[in-house]
Amino acid sequence: MDFTRVFDILPYQLSKFPKNDALASKVNSQWVTYSTEEYFKVVNQVSMGLIKLGIKKDDKIALISPNRPEWNFIEMGIQQVGAISVPIYPSQTIEDYKFIFSDSETKLVFVADKELYHKALTAAEGNNNILKIYTFNAVEGASLWKELIDEVNQNDFAALEPFKAAITPDDILTIIYTSGTTGTPKGVMLTHNNLVSQCKAAAPLMPVDHSCRAFSFLPLCHVYERMLSYVYQSNGLSIYYAENMDTISDNLKEVKPHMFVTVPRLLEKVYDKIIAKGQELTGIKRKLFFWAHDLGMKYELDKDLGFVYNLQLKLANKLIFSKWREALGGNIKVIVSGGAALQPRLAKIFSAAQIIVMEGYGLTETSPVIAVNHFEEENRRIGTVGPIFPGVEVKIAEDGEILSRGPHIMKGYFKRPDLTAEAIDAEGWFHTGDIGEIVEGKFLKITDRKKEIFKTSGGKYIAPGNMENKFKESKFIEQIMIVGEFKKFPAALIIPAFNFLKDWCGIKGIPYSTNEEMIKNSQVIARIQQEVDILNENYAQFEKIKKFELLAKEWTIDNGELTPTLKLKRKIIKAKNEQLIEKMYEE
Repeated sequence: MDFTRVFDILPYQLSKFPKNDALASKVNSQWVTYSTEEYFKVVNQVSMGLIKLGIKKDDKIALISPNRPEWNFIEMGIQQVGAISVPIYPSQTIEDYKFIFSDSETKLVFVADKELYHKALTAAEGNNNILKIYTFNAVEGASLWKELIDEVNQNDFAALEPFKAAITPDDILTIIYTSGTTGTPKGVMLTHNNLVSQCKAAAPLMPVDHSCRAFSFLPLCHVYERMLSYVYQSNGLSIYYAENMDTISDNLKEVKPHMFVTVPRLLEKVYDKIIAKGQELTGIKRKLFFWAHDLGMKYELDKDLGFVYNLQLKLANKLIFSKWREALGGNIKVIVSGGAALQPRLAKIFSAAQIIVMEGYGLTETSPVIAVNHFEEENRRIGTVGPIFPGVEVKIAEDGEILSRGPHIMKGYFKRPDLTAEAIDAEGWFHTGDIGEIVEGKFLKITDRKKEIFKTSGGKYIAPGNMENKFKESKFIEQIMIVGEFKKFPAALIIPAFNFLKDWCGIKGIPYSTNEEMIKNSQVIARIQQEVDILNENYAQFEKIKKFELLAKEWTIDNGELTPTLKLKRKIIKAKNEQLIEKMYEE
């Protein structure tokens, strides 16, 4: 048996890798599991319920929910009737909901809870296209999603077959709205074949099988986590969903997963927590911790550092790094990282600690993977996003832009043939907007975002992304955004790593009051200036950050400063800090 459409994965899993815990989530402090058989049955019930509601092929249905089994039930159920899912981030604004509902011509909406129900209800006012809003949790006055399946039994399932038979691999599976770091949301149309081609290409690269568990916490409404969830299911892995972002550490210890998908920002936070615990140690334990840490920082993936180093690293793994792996559940075989550049130092030290990070690269429009580092060392290079993904074509344009072509390229932007024509040229090459190069003849290296590169008044080009990533290696810097377009020099907005700053202030005998007060403290400013001066040594004179301003509040998704994959929304951050930026350029 094979699969050519995404919903074919369910009978495929049932025939090859039936599981007692195909899906799992925590309800009232207890893990609740669903077998493959139960999962498939509920999906069929959802499909029949949608048919009875009058849902037809190509109708749009919105999904707004954190990760949970109900998300899978509804999403797969939508697929089987030929309707199109429109996943929306719970964190998006009511205005975003309203635009997406209207633009996509959404007919049904599924939401998780009371808060999201009221957001969706407000956004749906005046929209006559929306028939109903269903909730996963019981909400007063709302229709519970289970009403959809209450009147459906297995005898009805045969009626599904004509609907499924009418769906081809080239049919649209989903429309994912993405605004990226700028602009109005655009609906990216992805087909069954887009996702299936990616799923089949990814499977052989993963060092996991049907005996393994995957842990999921990145939003399923993003194509990155979603595609990997199809990989898990087609390979028979059990999927365990995190309760929320605050319980990830506890859930990891409970689930003991073999792999998970993340973004660099979260790996940075994991690393910072580990270092903070190391700093709490005293005496010989503290010395051992930082000896192992320093050893890990010297690690070279493609170079043998000799017998003595290897022996020391073996000892460090036994004494120290084994505890790092335990903190991730103790069974981790691989972590997949994407969405932004991973700091090379993190890739280095995690590799030394036998925590393999497969860093990759792609976009929503490319379903998403264009390149990824493999599990085996010969196909993994720190500082790159790995070899080109199987079945994917890549070429570097004359201006350095990365172009890609293949079965992974979107069908286009919904209702926007003008934008589609801008993104995909006459030869089928998708223009990524990223600048890169091929190193060692096979590894793709991203050097910056084409749209983010800016020119100073002196005519010099600045690529801020990689610089920002380098500056975040400082223990004192949590977030940073480099500015300076058409200005005399680059400057930066910096948010200090306040937890580390508190510890430093304690050591130096500097009274710590509030974050707002500390960013005005002359000793704090001087110490961060010292960090900036050291890091500036990596760059040419015209690239060096000449001035900076400190901010007291971290940039967040909820405040509109970060995308759901934690990338900087530069225009918004600039607009919010316009006066501060101008102050840095006053003579």
